[in-house]
Amino acid sequence: MRTSSTFSILFWIYAKRIKNNQAPLYARITVDRKKLNISLKRRVDTRYWNPKTQRIRGTSEKARTINQYLDEVHSKLFQCYQELRADDKRITPQKIKTKYVGDEKIERYTLKNIIEYHNANMFSKLHYNTSRLYLTSQRYILLFIKKKHRVEDMELADLDYKFILDFETFLRKHKPRNYQKKIGNNAVMKHIQRLRRMVTLAYQLEWIDRDPFHKFKQKLLPTQRGFLTSEELDGIEKMNIKSMRLRTVRDLFVFSCYTGISYIDLTLLTNQSLVLGMDKTTWIVTQRQKTRNSVKIPLLAKALTIIEQYKYDKRSMINGTLFPMISNQKMNLYLKEIAVLAKIEKNLTFHMARHTFATTVTLTNGVPIETISKMLGHSKLTTTQIYAKVLEKKVCDDMQILREKLEKNVRVVV
Repeated sequence: MRTSSTFSILFWIYAKRIKNNQAPLYARITVDRKKLNISLKRRVDTRYWNPKTQRIRGTSEKARTINQYLDEVHSKLFQCYQELRADDKRITPQKIKTKYVGDEKIERYTLKNIIEYHNANMFSKLHYNTSRLYLTSQRYILLFIKKKHRVEDMELADLDYKFILDFETFLRKHKPRNYQKKIGNNAVMKHIQRLRRMVTLAYQLEWIDRDPFHKFKQKLLPTQRGFLTSEELDGIEKMNIKSMRLRTVRDLFVFSCYTGISYIDLTLLTNQSLVLGMDKTTWIVTQRQKTRNSVKIPLLAKALTIIEQYKYDKRSMINGTLFPMISNQKMNLYLKEIAVLAKIEKNLTFHMARHTFATTVTLTNGVPIETISKMLGHSKLTTTQIYAKVLEKKVCDDMQILREKLEKNVRVVV
């Protein structure tokens, strides 16, 4: 029994892809509120396009040719719809497109196609660590379609809003082999974000006619970044450590607490990184590996003392670096031992030194957040605000200054 369905055809120009007043022309098929776009492989002058009539204004030869072509496309698409309806077949926008274009002429792109294209063309622009994260996300995507859809690959045209929701559910329930816990909310959102970027790339390449992420909203939860208080930092600095490996790790950690330099950037510091600043004191001038942003940091006395300690260290001299080379994994492992010795119950990691610099060492002591952002090598102030916490002590000190100013003003008026 034939069921009724709604069908419409709309011609439109892709305004976001205008170049020299020329924009690509599309036909949008809508069947029972489900939409699909077909690229008509033509560009039209946006100055003469009439969105109400969906035709070119004027009577020029070019306008008549385009308008006649649109009439033919409309007629053929409607004919495809009528033929499918006459066959009592379930009508979808994709079936109409297939019938209109012809199966043999449609180039079907898949998830594996966009993954391969992305990796080949984008990895050279990404940091190595970011590339590794994409590979992890891609493994999860292919594992998901294998478990959920029982296939090794899927056409990009089959991706829809439900696919994204199902992928999110899969990630939240999945328990990686090398972890004891399930994937956290923000990690789930990051995996979906990477899928989104690849799908957006496919959309920009015109491999798909619609963006399945159109209605999807990312839900990142605010995280509490750990840092050491001035008392905890002082305790670690004054510890009498006999083990050379722990003493070295402690020194590098403290150096980062007074400079804000991340682990990867610390390992690449050399004597050439030390320069004489405009204030005639020693600065560190380097480049962040993560963002390639320039970093210039005036060195505090405690940081300078640590540099002097390792100036003639054989481990540093062999590598030609400012400090001995220790892997990030071992660094964090040894910091756990130091935390126990210092009776610190926080999860001590090397990255915590960067947060300690932003919060305890600089912001608490009145350094403006704009200056902190510059020294950390951030492009946006909002990123620095994640690192730098306004402590209660700072609030108390600032309010006391305000009280004194107000009281002074009152006395002057009297």
